[in-house]
Amino acid sequence: MSHSDELAKLAELHQRGALSDEEFARAKARVLDGGVTAPPPGMAAVNNLRRSRSDRWLGGVCGGIAAITGVAAWVWRLLFTVLGLFAGGGVLLYLLLWIFVPEE
Repeated sequence: MSHSDELAKLAELHQRGALSDEEFARAKARVLDGGVTAPPPGMAAVNNLRRSRSDRWLGGVCGGIAAITGVAAWVWRLLFTVLGLFAGGGVLLYLLLWIFVPEE
């Protein structure tokens, strides 16, 4: 897609009210600068999330989260256990992370 096509789509979104003036200006600058921008804060940590091979009881999810947050793995295990006691939310979340987060 060419720059003019992208700018036309941005202008259309701005005109319809889907983008505020500030969002439109940032998106336009991003297109004109070649699309290179810094990721939003915290996105690097999410992209670096990996299941631990060394600090694991089941799938290594808590060990991986502990590695990127700096909080001890036992705290995360306790949190998932407590959430699991309330309608199984912790179990479901843990299983989803086990499935979708790659291993180190």
